[in-house]
Order: sequence, then structure tokens, then C-alpha cells
Amino acid sequence: MIYAIIGVVVLLALYFVSTYNGLVKLRNMVKDQWSQIDVLLKRRADLIPNLVETVKGYAKHESGTLEAVIEARNKAVSAKTTEEEMKANGELSGALNKLFALAESYPDLKANTNFLDLQNNLKETEDKISYARQFYNDAVLKYKNKLEVFPSNIVAGMFSFKPEPFFEAVGEERENPKVKF
Repeated sequence: MIYAIIGVVVLLALYFVSTYNGLVKLRNMVKDQWSQIDVLLKRRADLIPNLVETVKGYAKHESGTLEAVIEARNKAVSAKTTEEEMKANGELSGALNKLFALAESYPDLKANTNFLDLQNNLKETEDKISYARQFYNDAVLKYKNKLEVFPSNIVAGMFSFKPEPFFEAVGEERENPKVKF
């Protein structure tokens, strides 16, 4: 009888340790995936001033669009929390879409090799951000599932594991830019 009790206690202890370690690994995977996004967002933020300067020379009277891009970039760079950074980068994506749509109205700008190179670098970075978001959201989903399913939710509650937010598209990112000729 005593061996059965000891066996049950050992099994429960092993379960708690295993569940706790699994939660820590999933939380760390979410943080790692976010840091991957963060690196790409920094790259994008570094490319934007050069792009804006290139466009300024061709589209002098389009200052509102250029100011919106710079303002969105500054918000993204100065965001403090993950949620603020997600929201700010969504706004930045929308502003960049408007900037690229604006570029369609300027044939000389579209032919400028510096602009084309910057645009290609940004497009490549945007694609990488998109893939990184997908991996991040997959990691968040696994982590949230582990936090919410029984009986691992008991261990998660005991050790105050908190859910992480999904990286979702915000209003402007969901809209297609309007191109006018």
C-alpha cells in the first residue's frame, strides 16, 4: 500500500515537472519567434528613411503620404510592449502600401534604380516578416493550447503562466491599397 502511494506521488511529481518544463519551453519558443520578427522589423525600419528620401525627390507635393510613413515608422521603433509594436507595425505596413501605390503615379521614380533596389529589399523583408508572423502565431497557438487544456492548465495556473497575443493584421493592413492613374 505504501509503495502504491509513493508511486502515485512520484508519478504526479514527474507529471508536474514535465508539464512545467513543457510550458517553459513553449513560452521560450514564443519569445524566440517574436525576437525573429523583431529583427526583421528593425531591418524594415532601417530601410524606410532611405526609401522616403528617394521618393521625396520625385514626389515633392505628396508630403502627407511621406509624413505618414515616417510617423508610422517612429511609432513602430518607439513601441514599448509587444502589443504596441504589433499595432504600430500594422500601421506602418499600411503606410508603406500607400507609398508604393503613390510611386505608381511617378514613372521616373519607378525607373530609379535606387528606389527599385530599396523597394525590392522592403518587399523581401515584408515577405520574411509575413513568414515569421506565421511561425510566431503557430508558437503562440501551441503555448495557449497548453495553458488552456486540462490538466496542464492547473500547472500553468499554479506558476502564473500568462498567454501571449497573436500577431494579427490591423485595419489598414487588411485593406488593399487604391492605385489611381
